[in-house]
Amino acid sequence: MGHQHLHNEQAGDKRVWWAVAVNLILTVVQIAGGILSGSLSLVADAIHNLSDAISMAIAYIARRIARRPANEEWTFGYVRAELIAALINYTTLIVIGLYLVYEAIFRFIEPQPVQGWTVVIVAAVALMVDTITAMLTYSLSKSSINIRAAFLHNVSDALGSVGVIIAGTLIILYDWVFIDPLITLMIAGYILWQAFTEIGGAIRILMSATPKDIDPQEVISRSLAVSGVCGVHHLHIWLIDEHRTSLEAHVVIEDQLMSRSEDIKNDLKKMLKDTFSIHHVTLDVESSSGECGDAKTIGH
Repeated sequence: MGHQHLHNEQAGDKRVWWAVAVNLILTVVQIAGGILSGSLSLVADAIHNLSDAISMAIAYIARRIARRPANEEWTFGYVRAELIAALINYTTLIVIGLYLVYEAIFRFIEPQPVQGWTVVIVAAVALMVDTITAMLTYSLSKSSINIRAAFLHNVSDALGSVGVIIAGTLIILYDWVFIDPLITLMIAGYILWQAFTEIGGAIRILMSATPKDIDPQEVISRSLAVSGVCGVHHLHIWLIDEHRTSLEAHVVIEDQLMSRSEDIKNDLKKMLKDTFSIHHVTLDVESSSGECGDAKTIGH
C-alpha cells in the first residue's frame, strides 16, 4: 500500500514538472508574439502563463516538503507547506489581476495598434498548451488545495487565451482595437474573482479556523448525549491540513462514573469519528466536583 502511494506521488510530481516546462516555453512564445503584434491582451496572457509556470514550480516544491515526516521541531510535520504555497499562488493571482486592470485602463485612454493574425495564431497555440497543462494537473487538483491553486492559474489562463482569440478575430474583421483592453479587463475580472473566492480556504486552515462543515454547538450537544458526560469546555476544532481534522477539549464526567472515564472517553471518540469524521482527538477528563472554574465552552 505504501509503495503504491509513493508511486502515485512520484507520478504526480512528474505531471507537475511537465506542466512547468510547457508553460515556460509558451510564455516565451506569447511574449514574443505580443511584442511583435502590439497586443496587450497577448502580453497579459503571457504574464499569466509565466505565473502558471511559477505557481506549478511552487506547488511542486511544496508537495515535496509536505511529505517530510514529523520531528521534534515540527511535531505536525510539514503538511501546511502546501497551504502556504496555495496562499502565495492566490496572492500572486490577485496582484496580476490588479496589474492587468491598470494596464487595460491605460490602453483605453491611449489605444495602440494590434496585429490580429499574430494574436490569434499565438493564442491558439497557447490554448492547446493550457489544455495539456490542465489535463496534467486536473486529477491532482481534486485532493490538494496546493495543486488546485496552480490548476486554477492554468484554467484562468486557458479562458484568457479564448478571450485573446476572440479579440484578435474581431480586430481582423472589424478593426475594433478597443476590444483588446476590453478582453484584458474581462480576463483580469475573472482572475480576481477566482483568487478571492479560493484564498479564504487556505487562510482559514492556516488560522486554525473550525471547518465549515462542522458546527461546534452540534459537537457539544452530541458529546453531552454520550452517557456519563455532563460537561464540555475549552473546545478547539481545527484542520491540520485540508483532509485531517483535530479536536481537543476538557470533558466533565459525573463523580460516580470516574472509574469508567476511559470507557466514556472511548465512546466519545467513537462518536466524534463516526458523526464528524474527526480522527485526531485529545480529551482531558475532569470530575464534576473538580471542574475548571469559569471555563469557556469554546477556546480558553
